[in-house]
Amino acid sequence: MSLRNKIITITAFAVAMAFMETAVVIYLREILYPGGFRFPLSPVPVDLAVTELLRELATLVMLVTIGVLAARRFSTVFAWFLYSFAVWDIFYYIFLWLLLGWPETIMTWDVLFLIPTTWTGPVLSPVLVSLTMILLAMVILVQAEKGKDTRILAREWGGLILGSLVLILGFVFDYSRHMLVHFSLFGMLDVKNPEVLEVATRYIPGRFPWWIFAIGELIILTFIGLYYRRLRAGD
Repeated sequence: MSLRNKIITITAFAVAMAFMETAVVIYLREILYPGGFRFPLSPVPVDLAVTELLRELATLVMLVTIGVLAARRFSTVFAWFLYSFAVWDIFYYIFLWLLLGWPETIMTWDVLFLIPTTWTGPVLSPVLVSLTMILLAMVILVQAEKGKDTRILAREWGGLILGSLVLILGFVFDYSRHMLVHFSLFGMLDVKNPEVLEVATRYIPGRFPWWIFAIGELIILTFIGLYYRRLRAGD
């Protein structure tokens, strides 16, 4: 299958998966936020919280599986995972906006992820990350289509991982600061502890650390640029 046809097929899968994710979130909001989603968070039953964690893990497994089915080399498997994840994430917000009129603006705060702790941020932030993921995926896939060796070297992995860790720090910074006032680092991760859930429901987003986010994005974009230059130098 040509690269163009793969992109069309995997895009269709990711968009459909995004709609399924949107539907689940709409159902959850009807249960937990019948008057509309807002902070502070509503109390979440323990069994529902555990189910949500497992659902998010299953989502990652599905996206990894797409990469494995679409490619053979590790770099291209990784690229298809990034691409499908990014398309899924962007269309998740598009479908929420079309069906619920939410988010009201791109600066509306959202709960982004629950593993290993709660990630929060304005909707703009995950969309920017998704666009960066698509950029890296396209660099890998287009160069692989040209017959290039698209292996990512150790120093390039180091830069991408470092940038990603900085981004994650930005996403968990505000929520973790709230929780660490009451619990230790490991204590705040105990979702079965009713005290943890009770404190979590008092969380109201403060200020997103855009400076941390910008540093993470700059690191990642720098190493994408260096990676692309190295592949082009092999022409």
